[in-house]
Amino acid sequence: MGKMLVGRVEDFLDESRWSTRLRGKINLIFTSPPFPLVRKKRYGNQSGEKYLAWLESLAPRLAELLAPDGSIVVEVGNAWEEGVPVMSTLPLEALLSFKRAANLFLCQQVICHNPARLPSPAQWVTIKRNRLKDSYTHVWWMSRTPWPNADNTRVLTPYSADMKQLLKRKSYNAGRRPSGHVVSAKGFLTDHGGAISSNVVDLDPEDPKLPRSLMKFTGTSWDANYRTYCAEHGLEAHPARMQADLAAFFIKFLTGPNDLVLDPFGGSNTTGAVAEALNRRWLSVEANAGYAEGSKGRFEQFR
Repeated sequence: MGKMLVGRVEDFLDESRWSTRLRGKINLIFTSPPFPLVRKKRYGNQSGEKYLAWLESLAPRLAELLAPDGSIVVEVGNAWEEGVPVMSTLPLEALLSFKRAANLFLCQQVICHNPARLPSPAQWVTIKRNRLKDSYTHVWWMSRTPWPNADNTRVLTPYSADMKQLLKRKSYNAGRRPSGHVVSAKGFLTDHGGAISSNVVDLDPEDPKLPRSLMKFTGTSWDANYRTYCAEHGLEAHPARMQADLAAFFIKFLTGPNDLVLDPFGGSNTTGAVAEALNRRWLSVEANAGYAEGSKGRFEQFR
């Protein structure tokens, strides 16, 4: 149902065979470009003004590939100034530059919270101990229209115990609240099968509020086959793999079966593997041939 292309995203966009064929046909671009870290990493991140200019140059070309009601979802992690415990504004500047360059609407900002992340930045959190652990990333959901394809009933979370009791007894304290909001007498009596997800996506596999439809993507088991495949074939596993449940959340929320999902920075191809598991078509682009080869470990036919 999909294809992994080996090469730089710039070359992919330059090649008319792909750019012309796909223009206006991608339902979701879901990606996490290399974060703008202070120090250069093995997976090819850039820093400073070069990062801003690079990501900005890609924005309009990627946006052209979107279907009229398609979405672009970009995850960017936090960055810190070199040598001092001060956060950099570069990630937010990069997202704003991307949005402006492609003339996109910002549908919503989402926070991806991962409490299992190792304490970082280590120098300020575990050694000096004068900063808090960094455990979230920015996720911006953008589109070319204010009305992209989206349905929050696809990512409902389990009702709380209190809500289950409310539905059972068919009554609650309606009326005007101190905030000025008016709660209707019957507005919360319909069982919709779950609660509406918030714009904080918590990747804690023990979290009872995780959407039930995403449970199979949680924990370390999803990644185990990939790491085993890389080890058996002498390949380096990607050091900054995307969270599968984050990809699953947005793929379910913003696409339907057989829609087309693109990840222009494929890495270990979490996006493609999750898209296939959810019966979506997919296309990924990865500049590092070794990482692209290792991504086969995410698919049963190669193991």
